Amino acid sequence: MNNKAVLALAGVCVLTVAVIAALILHQHHWTPLSLRLQGAVIRRDANPRNELPISGAQITATDGIHSFTTQSDASGYFALTVHGILLPQRMIDLSFHAPGYAPLHMQARFRLRPENGQLYIAAMEPAAQPVEDNPAQPVSVLSNIRVRYTVNAQSEENIGSAVRTFTVVHHGSEPCNHRSPCSPDGLWRAAAGSTTMDAGSGNEFRNVRASCIAGPCPFTQIDASNFVHGGRTVTASAIDWSDTATFLLEAEVFHATVSGGVRHSYPVIFERTLNFTLPESEEGVSIEAELNGAPMVFPLGPQLYLSWANCIVRTNAEAEKSTVYRCELKPGYRF
Repeated sequence: MNNKAVLALAGVCVLTVAVIAALILHQHHWTPLSLRLQGAVIRRDANPRNELPISGAQITATDGIHSFTTQSDASGYFALTVHGILLPQRMIDLSFHAPGYAPLHMQARFRLRPENGQLYIAAMEPAAQPVEDNPAQPVSVLSNIRVRYTVNAQSEENIGSAVRTFTVVHHGSEPCNHRSPCSPDGLWRAAAGSTTMDAGSGNEFRNVRASCIAGPCPFTQIDASNFVHGGRTVTASAIDWSDTATFLLEAEVFHATVSGGVRHSYPVIFERTLNFTLPESEEGVSIEAELNGAPMVFPLGPQLYLSWANCIVRTNAEAEKSTVYRCELKPGYRF
């Protein structure tokens, strides 16, 4: 068999294999897809209460050709997508690295029909066990711990009332003859008048009311459209199709203020870790505690700095959001 025949035969074989592979993949309804991996990185511990989330862990996924990297967030959650042509049963290698923890390796398999909701929980082993307190060295003891914070709330205070009168001068019994303004039935010529009140900056009117107090009030009509909802400025208008009438406009004045209320919360302690949650609107977070019996206040601050613990914070994504704090003791301290 000459070289041309060999090449032709090889081409036929390659084409045949490609056709068979295409038929198999079509039979299984498979098309090249991306693989989305998600899960959580936690600390491995025999006690589930101590399986704390690991934030900032580096996660790398590789299919042997391409690599994709992400990091875990404050709750330990991670998600990444492996792009490219993934063959059925192809293994994806996952590696996890975080300071203070031994590296961890896992594998994910790409299937023709991937299982929905498959999660990968990476339980990383601490590189070194926590240093036990040395009896030869003094250990600082924290006790009677509580969290202090403020929540700002808007309140409204009634600071007084406002009164204004206005008069609509008119002489009644004059036919309208289609000359506006007229009485509601269109028979009598009317006169109009109005008055406006301003509550001032930062104030607004509430419970606004207007009424006719003198004159032939049965033959008057008040327009409440510009004061019924209150506000900083209100205007009362009226028409009178009889003799002169007097009107009274009254309202209560409210001033809006923002006040901060001090709140307290008590944390939950698991061995060397302190946990607590606060509402999303919290401000000025500090920890009150007795350090070796002496009462002290430790402002947490935006950098989450404490001399005796390392703290991290995250925000829940639920409808009613809350802020989750976790502080782990430094060596030389105990609860």
